Amino acid sequence: MAADPTEPEGQGPASGRYSYGRYYDGPDPLAPPFDLREAMDELGRDVMEGTSPRRAMQELMRRGMGEQRGLDDLMRRLNEQRSRLQREHRLDGTLQEVRELLEQALEAERNSLQAEDSDDARFREMQLDALPPSPAGAVRELEDYDWRNAEARQAYEQIRDLLGREALDQRFQGMKQAMENATPEDVDAVREMISDLNDLLEAHGRGEDTAQQFHEFMDKHGQYFPENPQNTDELIDLLAERSAAAQRMMNSLSAEQRAELEGLMQQAFGDPRLAEQLGRLDQQLQGLRPGEDWQGRGRFRGEDPLGMGEATRAMEQLGQMDALAEQLSQSYPGARMEDIDLEALEATLGEQARVDAQRLAELQRELERQGVFQRAADGSLMLSPKALRQLGQSSLRDVVGSLSTRRGERETQRSGAAGEATGATRPWSFGDTEQWDVPRTLLNAEMRHASGDPRALDVTDVEIVETEQRTRAAVALCVDTSWSMVADGRWVPMKRTALALHHLVSTRFRGDDLQLITFGRHAKEVELGELTALEGAWEQGTNLHHALLLAGRHLRRNADAAPVVLVVTDGEPTAHLEPDGHALFDYPPSPETLRATLGEVDALARLNAALTVFMLGEDPRLEAFVDLVARRAGGRVVNPDLDGLGAAVVSDYLASRRRR
Repeated sequence: MAADPTEPEGQGPASGRYSYGRYYDGPDPLAPPFDLREAMDELGRDVMEGTSPRRAMQELMRRGMGEQRGLDDLMRRLNEQRSRLQREHRLDGTLQEVRELLEQALEAERNSLQAEDSDDARFREMQLDALPPSPAGAVRELEDYDWRNAEARQAYEQIRDLLGREALDQRFQGMKQAMENATPEDVDAVREMISDLNDLLEAHGRGEDTAQQFHEFMDKHGQYFPENPQNTDELIDLLAERSAAAQRMMNSLSAEQRAELEGLMQQAFGDPRLAEQLGRLDQQLQGLRPGEDWQGRGRFRGEDPLGMGEATRAMEQLGQMDALAEQLSQSYPGARMEDIDLEALEATLGEQARVDAQRLAELQRELERQGVFQRAADGSLMLSPKALRQLGQSSLRDVVGSLSTRRGERETQRSGAAGEATGATRPWSFGDTEQWDVPRTLLNAEMRHASGDPRALDVTDVEIVETEQRTRAAVALCVDTSWSMVADGRWVPMKRTALALHHLVSTRFRGDDLQLITFGRHAKEVELGELTALEGAWEQGTNLHHALLLAGRHLRRNADAAPVVLVVTDGEPTAHLEPDGHALFDYPPSPETLRATLGEVDALARLNAALTVFMLGEDPRLEAFVDLVARRAGGRVVNPDLDGLGAAVVSDYLASRRRR
């Protein structure tokens, strides 16, 4: 809200009259907060697919999120702007204007000579006919020509005036307009300024300049520098940027056009000394700022001709666009959203582009502040426990939705209603039937009253007693990480299943002990963060034998708990562990591999473990093997599709707890 600047004095906020408009000082303070949950879900999905955390963050900034446009959209608009600039303009406007003025001068002069009947007139006509075909050569030849026609003389003087103004406008902002109708005294003053400037830069190059020398120069010539630089370095930066753009403009011309302009510049204001001073200035600037782009060029192919000053500004715009493109690409080491020049972005693409970039930078900062990533022991980045909890909650929410749609099982959405109290409470949510924790509920209401809320009781105050079934379970989730899981698109569903089960156990069945086990050529007990960040790798072998060995060890460590083993795989076992720890691979499966694997199945059966195999895909050999496993262990075989894998695993886990 802001007072209307159009109100008469005394009619503003003091009199109660206001106007409402857009918020222009940065992002809208009333805009909704970032949905970090959605951002974390997207980051987690990319990481689970094998993208590095750093690259996942870059991809999120590149794509954007929801209605938030990303860097790709800004880059597309920037490329369109660049293409439009080059498509609409060309750089030979000064040459074209010189040709037109030269033709005008020669035509007027010839008309006057034709009206004369004298040898001198015929001689002059011969002089004009013998002029070089190039404008630069013709202008140079006409330097000492005694014009008979006043209009022709004026047109020729306009050529030299135009060349001088364009040459100055290339290096000094606004000089084309300032030097219009310049007198010889004005030209001398400019030449003196450039000479003093060259002296200052030479002293700076030798390290002999002083702040006093700079201030004396600005006191004398400051009117030529509306940018108001504060020291010699700022002055050099300013001049070098324009000088480099002028050089890139010259590089963009054809060799013939470039030669023409270089020749014409010697006639600027009819005094070759100005061109000499400007050449000396360009040479010094290139030595002082070699990092500027002095070799670049642009391809302009439009119909609108630009003068030298305008063409130089166009090249400056292209340079700014190139710098913005690099910033928006975020492809260089250590790139951050804060690197983007917001002022240049707004000047090029408008205010909304600035707002979009600011919002992306704030999203990046907020994600980093929230600690989405953390350093692993080996120095690499991995998802933090907070991010894993968020991903697990999201995965479990999807699974619960799937279960509710199929069967409506209430146990998947809350702890056991008929179990024993755990001693903990949680906020009430729709559908909960547990008893209220009255002291905790009243305490919440009193704390809300203390903050000024007059309501006696609110639904947000209610907390319920959390319960759980008496039985404690030891759960081993064994997931196949062989290459076929990656190749057949089962990698991410497998990880999301682990996330969902881990979150369910850690939040609703805290007494249970879940162990995650991966198995490819070898098996390994892993933490959730390791599994989430695990990248698919080409590795032959499905060592279910080793996985069941580790599962059995986990169950024996928790002998007082109900044993549950869940196996997710898409292939029959093709490797087993030798006594010396070496993994032996063989395909088709060797009798030794099958014998070793079934031996561990029998060992789990002796532990009275509930064994369920989730078979992915349609492999007859795998189907025959898992049926044998189920019969020997008294277990179950489930053949879910990928979308239903998480729901199948969570449902089976809950069913195993109920049966126990």
